[in-house]
Amino acid sequence: MEKDLLIPEPGHFLFTSESVTSGHPDKLCDYISDSILDACLAKDPNAKVACESAVKNSICMVFGEITVDGEINFEQTARQAMKEIGYTSTDVGMDYKTATIIVAIDKQSPDIAQGVHLNKSEEDVGAGDQGLMIGYASDETESLMPLTHDLCGKLVRRLEQCRKEKIVEWMRPDAKVQVTVEYKKEGHLITPVRVHTILISAQHNPDVTNEQLRHDLLEKVIKFAVDEKWLVNTRYVLNPSNLFVIGGPAGDAGLTGRKIIADTYGGWGGHGGGAFSGKDPTKVDRSAAYAARWIAKNLVANGFCKRAMVQVAYSIGIAKPLSVFVDSYNTVIEGISFLM
Repeated sequence: MEKDLLIPEPGHFLFTSESVTSGHPDKLCDYISDSILDACLAKDPNAKVACESAVKNSICMVFGEITVDGEINFEQTARQAMKEIGYTSTDVGMDYKTATIIVAIDKQSPDIAQGVHLNKSEEDVGAGDQGLMIGYASDETESLMPLTHDLCGKLVRRLEQCRKEKIVEWMRPDAKVQVTVEYKKEGHLITPVRVHTILISAQHNPDVTNEQLRHDLLEKVIKFAVDEKWLVNTRYVLNPSNLFVIGGPAGDAGLTGRKIIADTYGGWGGHGGGAFSGKDPTKVDRSAAYAARWIAKNLVANGFCKRAMVQVAYSIGIAKPLSVFVDSYNTVIEGISFLM
């Protein structure tokens, strides 16, 4: 009986991660929120920002709580973000020039301000909210990211490059990728063996054929972004719906903070639930998650272990974490004492 190459070997397993381009409606919202954050911090490095965005069709809403010393044109900043991503016509999903921008921004709650930062030294500024944050690292790639997540990122960046540099003429802003890798498990160690499946759904002009589209995705995106050593008996699922002309906010509503797995580790290591975009550094959802990643990355980079997950937990108004947990997945290098 012929072997089914899509079924993993005994002792192997499949793991999948996904990511999206900047033109995905949720990522568009992340970019708008972060653009407003950047504008606030450029005016006032101590600005307190919690900015959300939502889009659908030709409507964009920017809302949240912002205290900043200076004037910020929220509408203009949102339009510029849309333009930079490529939403320059309703044909592709939204036109930054004609979109309706609704702004609903209040100042930070004084109750929160007095508990977090008012009349406190820089060292004593507390966390902006409670929550738990995760950092993760693995030695399976140079970036110390899981291979599934690393390849998703490379594919997304190549899709962006092909569209913006017109390497592929038919591409529009919205796209999603998904990568499945077959891993070998030996005791506590896991090793990537091959890419099992690559799924890409890319928004396109109406005049491109499916044959041309799939050829370009394979030859100009996948084979450029993914090292051929991983492409062993790989299945390619390219624009499986056959039609993806309507995309961006015209196809789906978007909201800040709905791509938290794509923003972190592609499903590896866990997630605390908090999003990153539109938040100043007092929001530990972002700053503590970055710090936890830095710790995990350095544990792996310095050879203490092959994988690491770091969890921290905070209370609003308190500077130091309430708890710290480190898991090496029993991959501590022999001869090293690693206790937490």
